[in-house]
Amino acid sequence: MKKITVVLAVVTIVLLSACSKSETKTNMYPLTGEKTKEDVDRRVVSVMVNNHPKARPQSGLSEADIVFEMLAEGDITRFLALYQSKEPKVVGPVRSAREYYFDLADGYDALYVYQGAADFINDMIKERGIDHLNGAKFDDDGKLFKRESFRKSPHNSYLQFKAVPKVAESEGYEMEKMIDPLPFLNEDELQSLSGHSAEHIEINYSSGGADTVMYDYDEQTETYIRSNNGEKTVELDTNDPIEIDNVFVIETHHEVIDDEGRRAIDLESGGNAYLIQKGQVNDVQWERQKGRLIPVKDGEPIGFVPGKTWVNVVPTNPGLEQSVMIE
Repeated sequence: MKKITVVLAVVTIVLLSACSKSETKTNMYPLTGEKTKEDVDRRVVSVMVNNHPKARPQSGLSEADIVFEMLAEGDITRFLALYQSKEPKVVGPVRSAREYYFDLADGYDALYVYQGAADFINDMIKERGIDHLNGAKFDDDGKLFKRESFRKSPHNSYLQFKAVPKVAESEGYEMEKMIDPLPFLNEDELQSLSGHSAEHIEINYSSGGADTVMYDYDEQTETYIRSNNGEKTVELDTNDPIEIDNVFVIETHHEVIDDEGRRAIDLESGGNAYLIQKGQVNDVQWERQKGRLIPVKDGEPIGFVPGKTWVNVVPTNPGLEQSVMIE
């Protein structure tokens, strides 16, 4: 009996030790580099978010892991917000699709969510096999999309984010997917981070400065606070400012392709870029690697600071030096 008791005790200790190790296992969110004890196999959900002045302030941007900002028509930009580490309650207003946005989303194996599109864009999405949810199909159904009365169409369609997994699965899409992480700086690299001072950044998306994006560095939080034309980018419900750890500004070729002012944007060829982190900027290059836009120097990827990233894409004409002012 004593031998059996001893054996059982040893087995119990081993099992408890294994459980303890399992419980303390640390994972990393692939798009933020932040550590977590949660599973990180939630599929990336990408959402087209309106940035028209009548759509501001938006909802849900503060919880996005990555936000891409690019011109749509005219001098107004539009966002592609990627969610993986967090699930906001509401995102929006949601707007229509463009090829270069769903092409980016596909690079992250993301579900692509949008509100309507031209017929030829919808055809492209289907032909390329892009997993998607089109708000035009679920418009104001009260479950996935809701039209709010405090704004007018087309600036009032809001995604009810919690409903996305169930609806997506009903459409035959898989919502658990592991993806490769982006490159991130380790603790030693964070301590030795250097560059030129970047306390204030201005990005002009129009020749006359009609639409200017600004980032101001907060030394206490070591993050950047975004503004549009002098007004802070905040959450609609809470008025909390958007805090960003990495600002990645790239230049690339833009071309207007139709009478509606729609554009084609080259997100393949690479080129000049600024990587702005912790109050400092470095001149780098950007490349598209495995579908993602990555900062590189001397041919090697440069790590992001763990946290949230905003990527601003500007036209090569006039280019970084003319479009971006850094102080």
